[in-house]
Amino acid sequence: MRSLFEAIQWLFVDVLYLPFDWLRALELETWFGANLLNWIFMAICCYYTWYWIKQIGITKDEDVQDTTAHSFLG
Repeated sequence: MRSLFEAIQWLFVDVLYLPFDWLRALELETWFGANLLNWIFMAICCYYTWYWIKQIGITKDEDVQDTTAHSFLG
């Protein structure tokens, strides 16, 4: 059973966390290089937020809402 947990530890520490170790070492050289992935994600989120707002504006112009819920209220 101990070998199973050591195998899980080896997988995470020596294999899956290697990119994070690389980013941590890169931060000592250049902050912008280490945070490049964050900048890319922020740019993608900004683009899709803009796109979403643009689509809402298009559908808002097309929709005609009747604020009367029932005919007896109007």
